[in-house]
Amino acid sequence: MEFPSANGIKRPVRCSDGTRRFAYESLGHKYGLQCRETPCVKIEGEFDDPLKKHDVAIRAICEQAPVRICEGELISGSATLGNAIKHVIPADHNGSPVFMSMSHLTADFFTPVNEGLDSVREAALASYEKYKGTEKEAFMKSCLSVLDSFDIWHKRYLDALRDKPEYRANYEALLRVPHKPARNFREAVQSLWFCFAFLRLCGNWPGIGRIDVLLGPYLKKDLDDGALTLEEAREILAHFFIKGCEWICGGDYGSGDAQHYQNIVISGTGDDGLDVTNEVTYLVLDIIEEFGISDFPTSVRLNTRSDEKLVRRVAEVMRYGGGVLAVYNEDLIIRSLVSYGYPVSEAVKFANDGCWEVQIPGKTYFTYCPYDFLQLLQHNTLKDYSPDVDFPDFETLYRAYLSDVKALLDGLCDAVRGRFVSEDPWVWRPEIPCTAVSLFEQGCVEKGLSYLQGGPVYNVISPHVGGLADTVNSLYAIKRLVFEEKKLNWREFAAVLRDNWEGNEPLRQYVLNKYEYYGNDSDGADMLCRRFLSDFADLCGTLDGRTGYRFPGGVSTFGRQLEWAPHRLACPYGRKKGEILAANASPAPGTDTRGATAMIRSYCKNDLVKLPIGAALDVKLLPSCTAGGEGLDALVSLLRGFVTLGGFFMQPDVADAAVLRDAQAHPEDHQNLSVRVSGWNARFVTLNSEWQRMVIEQNECGCGY
Repeated sequence: MEFPSANGIKRPVRCSDGTRRFAYESLGHKYGLQCRETPCVKIEGEFDDPLKKHDVAIRAICEQAPVRICEGELISGSATLGNAIKHVIPADHNGSPVFMSMSHLTADFFTPVNEGLDSVREAALASYEKYKGTEKEAFMKSCLSVLDSFDIWHKRYLDALRDKPEYRANYEALLRVPHKPARNFREAVQSLWFCFAFLRLCGNWPGIGRIDVLLGPYLKKDLDDGALTLEEAREILAHFFIKGCEWICGGDYGSGDAQHYQNIVISGTGDDGLDVTNEVTYLVLDIIEEFGISDFPTSVRLNTRSDEKLVRRVAEVMRYGGGVLAVYNEDLIIRSLVSYGYPVSEAVKFANDGCWEVQIPGKTYFTYCPYDFLQLLQHNTLKDYSPDVDFPDFETLYRAYLSDVKALLDGLCDAVRGRFVSEDPWVWRPEIPCTAVSLFEQGCVEKGLSYLQGGPVYNVISPHVGGLADTVNSLYAIKRLVFEEKKLNWREFAAVLRDNWEGNEPLRQYVLNKYEYYGNDSDGADMLCRRFLSDFADLCGTLDGRTGYRFPGGVSTFGRQLEWAPHRLACPYGRKKGEILAANASPAPGTDTRGATAMIRSYCKNDLVKLPIGAALDVKLLPSCTAGGEGLDALVSLLRGFVTLGGFFMQPDVADAAVLRDAQAHPEDHQNLSVRVSGWNARFVTLNSEWQRMVIEQNECGCGY
């Protein structure tokens, strides 16, 4: 049983043969294909009340979803309905899914694990009494109904395990959790998994959050008491990761098969200001290293005080490739969140939304709105390079562009106002029911409001800059060529761009090669990028307070450069119409010529404190650069430098393009080969040909240091 790496390095063996066999079966589509056999349950009747329809659907799911006990599993519970993989509640009514489901959130798993789900029921009963006779009574009835349905599903697993002596430990754990507080590591893992599996069973895609903060104290107590060995704990936690692969089905999924937003965050600072790194932190790294499981993209919170042992261990695991590990610079992020208005006590808890955007876990409604800012420049400000447009100087052009950015953001805010029936206070319009998620988000039960109607403590809509490097490089090329060197005026240059550089190849090569663009530690382009992102963040700040949402800015593409490419015109920095260009906050392909260190320096020149949601930097590293002791030392230094220079979030990936090309030609030999895509990982063979080609090209341009 081999678990491949993206650069051919052989993985270590730590877990038992039984656990490795379980992983091999799960990664080999066994359970995902079983899910497809029962895509959904069906409900009948007519429903005037959406909440009633929702509650009937959740009850049917909990009563009818297949109960699956995997051979040898150490924790139990499974999301066994195939349509949940499609981001819908897996219940059909008159041939259609009843409702969409929720994602881009990290649920509150601390409450059920530490206090027990019974505490959530007690709070729901108290709120029901409080809001009885008001417009909030229906939602509170729904909360109690979903908790009753959960109990039905829970009892079905107890019944299935009761007479199976080989699963006695699973049965005994489930007798207590998740209703009661966990008492030991096994109960804590079982409680976390069962709640997570329930949300997935209902079609939702939640993130896990800070798993070592949650589980670490339970393991430490068990180890101190001699109740459990580290090897036994590794086996239990490995089963959590393996069961999280139960939706793998193989095949072509466009942008991959692992986009279920179930990210994990490890290490960093705790509520007391001390380092939280513990035995669970290292077990997570062990499991990722051994199995290469990509379904839980894991981010490590590093700071300037992070222990050398941790940083080296992170670097060791990164060298296997697959992009499974990413890093946050928590020093900057906590400062950013506090600057934005979050209390320090909340900021220090940060995790992500299941992808990489920062949020306060278990308390945040979050969605993001990505825009192609290159298209905004080309189509709006430059009017498709119309001959009727001219600018006397660069500052006039830049101000016109900022005016278009402001209009875009104002339009978003105006559209969001339509979600409310009144203001002062803001009252949300009725939305699709999402009670299961609401039970696992703090604020909803207490307020008597759902996750989509202002229930969480924080409600966030984040505008995102897409095509950052392409926009900045275009502005920089215009600034240099037209307004500083005056090689031609704007109308003349616009004509060249309208013709897609046809007949102007020498000029195109001049623009491509003469200037140093964003990503090369060159102040000209880098300072323009800093200026633009700072102005963008300030414009986002003008939206706060105008609705019931916050509007912190971020930078991302999430692979949308593929779908944006056909709508882009020729770029002033030498690229032709329709080219696939930059990802996230990374340089445009082919323009970064000075290696990963220069790329990070350029990125860190931005005032990233002003972007509390985040800006992702993708770094593709050549396997040869990370090989041996010197390669490991260099990677450790790269991680340290990223933190010291003030980075926000970095997604390193080590992959051999030759291995990826072989996987493209012989997918049957590389079924579990993982690559980093954009905030998520995917098995390479499940990407369609266009995505595969983009990933290969990115890795062929991989950096040295």
